[in-house]
Amino acid sequence: MMGIAKQAQLRAAAAVLWREVKRDRLLYALALPMIVFFILFKYYPMWGVLIAFQDFSPYLGFSKSPWVGLDHFQRFFSHSDFPMLFRNTLMISLLNLLFFFPLPIIISLMLNELRSVAYKRFVQTMIYLPHFLSWVIIAGITYLLLSQSEGIVNKLIAAAGGTKIDFLTNPDTFWLLLTVQSIWKEAGWGTIIFLAAMASIDPQMYEAARIDGASRLRQAWHVTLPAIRSIILILLILQIGNILDVGFEQVYLMMNGAVSQVADVFDTYVYRTGIQNAEFSYSTAIGLFKSVVGVILVLGANKLAKKFGEEGVY
Repeated sequence: MMGIAKQAQLRAAAAVLWREVKRDRLLYALALPMIVFFILFKYYPMWGVLIAFQDFSPYLGFSKSPWVGLDHFQRFFSHSDFPMLFRNTLMISLLNLLFFFPLPIIISLMLNELRSVAYKRFVQTMIYLPHFLSWVIIAGITYLLLSQSEGIVNKLIAAAGGTKIDFLTNPDTFWLLLTVQSIWKEAGWGTIIFLAAMASIDPQMYEAARIDGASRLRQAWHVTLPAIRSIILILLILQIGNILDVGFEQVYLMMNGAVSQVADVFDTYVYRTGIQNAEFSYSTAIGLFKSVVGVILVLGANKLAKKFGEEGVY
């Protein structure tokens, strides 16, 4: 009897589900291409992480490559370069988190205060443009500006009677240089989400604040920021999850022999070992390590946010 009742419940649930799918068939049809994309290019390739536990050979394939367990992870953690790679990756990410992350919020607050719509759109367009430039172009512009021999900045310094500065080969300023590049390229693009959130704020809240005598700065602090707090927190949690992912292109293009000790990060190390040296299993183990750390950080930051009464990511 229990089995019959359970089957009846399953049939009823299936009927309800089918009615909902039939009712919203156009929405499901609209979402179908993206669902197929994620299945084919995101979820199906996840099986490839298995080679992190194998001594993978392209000639033997997944099924015949010998299993080695955690050998690749042990090799990576015991490698002499691991402390350097971890330090460089962490410091670059922390500098981005400290200086780059707050800047789109500040720019959005400033743009939100502009009353001239034409001027606001002009400023938005100008600060969006660097996002569409590739890191190759950004690196080229940086070399043209800061090169010690031919850079425009150093030529101006020399013309003023000063001594040329080695911006590009100075290990002490390399991390700051990467942070400034990231700010110039992506800070404007990062304002899109915050400006969209600010556009949804009820104007009556600003009117009530003005009636109470709040200045423009007080309105931004007590009305605008609390209204977009949840968006800021969600993006912060996601940024924390990417703390070991500083990006390959930017670092690789700016790295040179003089700064290699402060420039080499997990992504460039994976490129050398995985692509150039064809150590597929070893590089996959490093990538899996980064992913696991990212998931742990996201879950931890989300739990901490909920502990303080915020919504979090989920």
